[in-house]
Amino acid sequence: MQKKRLGRGLDALLPNIGNFDENSIKQIAIEDIDPNKNQPRQTFSEESLNQLADSIKNSGIISPIIVMESGNRYTIVAGERRYRAARIANLDTIPCIIRNMSDSEMLEVALIENIQREDLNPLEQAEAIEKIMKRFEYTQEDIAKKLGKNRSTIANLLRLLNLNNDVKKLIKSNELSFGHARVLAGVDDEALQLSLAKDVINKGLSVRQLEEIASNLKNKEKPVKTLKPIDANLAAFELNIKRVLGVKTKLTGNLNKGRIVLSYNSKEELDNLYYLINKLS
Repeated sequence: MQKKRLGRGLDALLPNIGNFDENSIKQIAIEDIDPNKNQPRQTFSEESLNQLADSIKNSGIISPIIVMESGNRYTIVAGERRYRAARIANLDTIPCIIRNMSDSEMLEVALIENIQREDLNPLEQAEAIEKIMKRFEYTQEDIAKKLGKNRSTIANLLRLLNLNNDVKKLIKSNELSFGHARVLAGVDDEALQLSLAKDVINKGLSVRQLEEIASNLKNKEKPVKTLKPIDANLAAFELNIKRVLGVKTKLTGNLNKGRIVLSYNSKEELDNLYYLINKLS
């Protein structure tokens, strides 16, 4: 039978599990298995579990769960969603792979497995990533390598943790996409974050539209720089250059150091400027 594969992160954490055959799988009574009390995933969609339970009834459990021995019982390391669905499907036993590991290793595997799930919303991913980084003192680069993601992706996910709490709820309920959430994370004002989030939902704004709105708001917030008035002699000199050369002239600086910028608005002005400068040389 062809060997089965797990995700990249689990392969790295459990090198002996990346490849397994039927001889390493043991059928264990569901009643002898306990969920992991440190399970990072706090919510399980009832609809999703029922769909998986229906699939299990028809096709069985394709991928075994990973457990560790705890006295006469077993604790789930990875695969709690399959375990819950198996209970709904009224299975008596479930295929398992038994591994001995420390509580620290068990937590790391559970976190990695959950982060890699495709149906985990961005905020749940961010919370799990932050938890594993603090628990194991990982850098963003470390966790990026374990998950097979770019460091910038990890950084963008972690920024979501600073969002307005009401905006976080919209992400958890899948009303806001990661793309929208990423843009909102760049808005400092929390009240504005929520206002923009509601606009996304009510007006159906795309990520690109939200980016444009956020960018325009940031530009409005930028303070207008006030230029110091130049010396009266320099101001007169600026006007004289403009009169002689016939082009827009901007002089900044002081008597010791500065800059003169000449701007032309037509080919005729450029030709005339070229003629006058050549005449001086």
